[in-house]
Amino acid sequence: MDFSAFDAYIEAHIEDALADLIALCRIPSVEGRKEALGEAVAKVRELAASAGIAAQSVAPRADRPPIITGEVGDTGPLLMVYNHYDVQPEDPLDAWETPPFEPTLRGGHLYARGVADNKVNLVARIFAVRAWNAVYAALPLRLRFIWEGEEESGGEQLAAFVDARHEWIGEAEGCLWESGYRDDSGAPVISLGVKGLLCLELRCKTASSDAHSGQGGLIPNAIWRLINALNTMRAPDGTVTIDGFQERVVIPSTADLALLDPLPWSAEEYRERYGVDMLVGGRTGTEALKVLFFGTSCTINGISGGFEGEGTKTVIPATARAKLDLRLVPNLQPALVLDLIRTHLARRGYEDIEVIPFEGNTMPARTSPESAIAKAAVEALYAVGGVAPIVYPISPGSGPMYELCQAHGVPAANFGCGWSGSHVHAPNENIRVSDFVEGIKAFGRLIEAFPRHAASTRNERATASDSPPALRQ
Repeated sequence: MDFSAFDAYIEAHIEDALADLIALCRIPSVEGRKEALGEAVAKVRELAASAGIAAQSVAPRADRPPIITGEVGDTGPLLMVYNHYDVQPEDPLDAWETPPFEPTLRGGHLYARGVADNKVNLVARIFAVRAWNAVYAALPLRLRFIWEGEEESGGEQLAAFVDARHEWIGEAEGCLWESGYRDDSGAPVISLGVKGLLCLELRCKTASSDAHSGQGGLIPNAIWRLINALNTMRAPDGTVTIDGFQERVVIPSTADLALLDPLPWSAEEYRERYGVDMLVGGRTGTEALKVLFFGTSCTINGISGGFEGEGTKTVIPATARAKLDLRLVPNLQPALVLDLIRTHLARRGYEDIEVIPFEGNTMPARTSPESAIAKAAVEALYAVGGVAPIVYPISPGSGPMYELCQAHGVPAANFGCGWSGSHVHAPNENIRVSDFVEGIKAFGRLIEAFPRHAASTRNERATASDSPPALRQ
């Protein structure tokens, strides 16, 4: 298909697309800021309408930011597109070169909180539909957009929405997920899944109040007790040592490991990026990649208790708490891991330590590289840049992909407009305008490619089901 007219439209109207993105990024749509989240909902619906997308707000839970759904296209396979309009908090403010909610163009980059995660992809995909409608007669597929407002906070609105829409969601033959970026080499990256996530807090109380540290040989110290309990959950090399945990970890197959071979990844460059002398466990090469994509982790996000002010205060802390997250792979469901942790601690005499899960925990998700969405994504990205995309078998990050997609038989993949220096979740978050342009063009190619690959996948399934069973040898 000739995309010259489509590309010309985008290049002629890129200032309009940037204006849309800047307007959305001005809105501080952070958890808890109800007025700003409401403004974001209105803006997303306005952008959708500009592209002929029929959008509506759906709020199964009235106390939560609504889900926005959008539909466009009359015939062809159904492709679901998921994005979110909420963003991370802007802290620390003093580390930003320009105010986080005053989008700033500088050196070919647009700086703003939430611009890379995830507003650039949200706007790029809507604008691609607008460009398609302006240039061509009709869409060759049906698009179903889902925009949510709690991705960053892990709220329950999406779960309530999914519970009410099982069949509606399952109609899709694929889903383009919210995130995506280019790596250090400039090649676009596609991820075919996400790790699961369990976030929790451990609370320890050893006495009715803090005590004089002169009694330190007799009075239990809550921080020491919590540290000792934490040390039973993870080995120095990073291996999760919770009873019953490793037995459930799926060992990557030969086909899984083959996906790692072409990845242009360097342990040395990875160490330098994060300023560390050695990776956990001294891992390098393939062993490091196996952990990154197929391994699990147990991370202490923060620990607190006792005196933390200036100078000294000689006390024995009576209470302590730690926030943790565990990244999970298939066969490790958050609810199961939570039970394993409680049983593990109780077995070692730490039954007094409270284990409190947070909302928004998610299942691990995987998609086959042979799925229609994966193949169409590879084709679309290559067609735009002439560079073969890097295909990650799974993203080290997490999100509600399984809950929205794989649980309903919908394969999902992602690609987007970020880059390796986007500083997602950090100060000076940014995107490159050139990547924004290519991201719009790539979604246009996906619109054309997905119906062909979906038809091919359906034909392959039909042929396989019609074939007689193989004779036993």
